[in-house]
Amino acid sequence: MKLAALTPRHVQQLVAGLRAKVSAATVIKVHGVLRNALGDAERMDLVPRNVAKAVRPASLPRTERRALTPDEAGRLLRSLNGDRLEAVFVVAIGTGLRRGEILGLRWSDVDLDTRSLFVRQAVQRSGGELRFVAPKTHRSTRPVPLPRFVVTALQNHRARQAAERLVAGPLWHDADLVFTTQIGTPLEPRNINRRFDVARKDADLTWLRLHDLRHAFATFLLDQGEELRTVMDLLGHSTIRLTADTYGHVLPSRAAHAADLLDGVLSRSQESG
Repeated sequence: MKLAALTPRHVQQLVAGLRAKVSAATVIKVHGVLRNALGDAERMDLVPRNVAKAVRPASLPRTERRALTPDEAGRLLRSLNGDRLEAVFVVAIGTGLRRGEILGLRWSDVDLDTRSLFVRQAVQRSGGELRFVAPKTHRSTRPVPLPRFVVTALQNHRARQAAERLVAGPLWHDADLVFTTQIGTPLEPRNINRRFDVARKDADLTWLRLHDLRHAFATFLLDQGEELRTVMDLLGHSTIRLTADTYGHVLPSRAAHAADLLDGVLSRSQESG
């Protein structure tokens, strides 16, 4: 079909046909690619208007997931105590990093003295092999402060890794990675999930997913009154709206607290009057 003959109805038919075949997230991505492509065509005067913008995008169903409590987080970490991969999960829950970002960390990205790290790359399986890729979005390249318990876990992990390096000898692959196999090569992401599955069952948290540790990090901060903008920056979200939509279930308690503060201020004002 010629671009000039394309109408909103054609795009609507495409979207409706996709909804019966693929997930809502895929429909949104396809529609977005078409909208961006037609936007470029419009700017170059190849089409009179962007007809994809006239079509309402698909919406993702909201799924409310149970939030990990601090007590449950402690139980999970105790089930991993002394495990070779313990620090992977400590970093996940203490920094909110994505799995690929954790596996892409290098020691040169970590400063234990200043209790900070910098996300510069991620590990991803692509084309049948593990590759180092740029973080998910431009905001995902970010500094992240480290809680003391994360620093301790990383110090212990570094000592363990040094011992493994001595055992491996010339077989060791020096890529400066924080988390590696016993010969220094990148860890397979799926193996991290397999180890996590064992840990969550041991902690009687069978509902928990690895990505929920990232959510727990954000939930704990918001529940303690941290600003939404700060949580957005720490998570590397592209927009504050994404953070608010994802963690809106935490905000009502903070709003109630704000109302109590206002109540106290105005009550004192009325009394003095």
